[in-house]
Amino acid sequence: MIASVTVRRLDLPLMRPYRLSYRTFETFEPYLVEVVDTEGRTGFADAHISPGSSAETREGGWAFLAEQAPAAVGRDAAEAKAALLEVADRSKVAATAIVTAIEVLEDHPLLDGDADAVLPLLAPVNATEPDAIRQEIAAGIAAGFRTFKVKVGKDVETDLARLAAVQSAAAGRATLRLDANRAFSREAALRFVAGLDPEGIELFEQPCDAEDWEANRAVAAESPVPLMLDEPISTLADIERAGTIPNVGFCKLKLKRFVSLEKLREGLEAVRAHGMEPVLGDGLGSEVHSWLEASVARSTIRNAGEFNGFLKPRDRLFADPLKFIDGAVRLDAGWRPRLDAAAVERHTAARATHS
Repeated sequence: MIASVTVRRLDLPLMRPYRLSYRTFETFEPYLVEVVDTEGRTGFADAHISPGSSAETREGGWAFLAEQAPAAVGRDAAEAKAALLEVADRSKVAATAIVTAIEVLEDHPLLDGDADAVLPLLAPVNATEPDAIRQEIAAGIAAGFRTFKVKVGKDVETDLARLAAVQSAAAGRATLRLDANRAFSREAALRFVAGLDPEGIELFEQPCDAEDWEANRAVAAESPVPLMLDEPISTLADIERAGTIPNVGFCKLKLKRFVSLEKLREGLEAVRAHGMEPVLGDGLGSEVHSWLEASVARSTIRNAGEFNGFLKPRDRLFADPLKFIDGAVRLDAGWRPRLDAAAVERHTAARATHS
């Protein structure tokens, strides 16, 4: 039975600004949930609401947790999870933090690997000028990365020129993923793919608005590289719909859109069942969230993971940090992390305990 639930809003300053088409982040502000049961077992998880990524707000997420955390106290884990999943659509990211904390408390099988795992990650390309791009790609390859993400979506000609510089710098040594973060209009996206050299490009992610399935379908029909849908994908029905669109070859899933480890696994399997390849990861996740996604990836993913958010903040949250060696997350068999209590306390901006 659950004895207490502590909810925190963390403030994790980043080493450098993280720029997306819809927002520039200088800090991550995830909600961290810690759950304790009457037998003294503990579980923890977090999730980060990204303003502008969806209709979900940080204020709404905090209010959801203020309501649902005390309601979980006194229930057994299975009952508490079932009740949370019933209302999760009201604030999926916040629900993810508490549901997965309970799954950690329960020692969910996806968290335990019986063999060491090496999970390659991709790296973002931040530079904009050719010389700086060459230096950044060279440094990334030296660090072990073999997949790089290039953000596009602001100006077609500028994006194509920058992409050409990245392709030249990569020169067959690495694979590229393009990501528009929904920023292109249909017309701009069509102009972009018309000028696109597909050399070395694995996929083109979410060119148009998440709700504009027809615009994304039109771009997929003209693109020389497969599309990947991201923001529209949060249910099994979304995956099925994506699978009907020619040249949508990938779906990107994130734990915070599927609410539980188990539902995320089901979603990843459904992507393959509908003829596409799954990609997993939230680049806005903390070390806690990156560990959870990496744990699921261990048995489900066969390409570069995007659960690289833990590399962006200045500080880590684990007493024994998540291993990152030669461009990859390393999960040792049987390893389970512990929170660094001092680091968590240092980065706590707000807290509420319910018992």
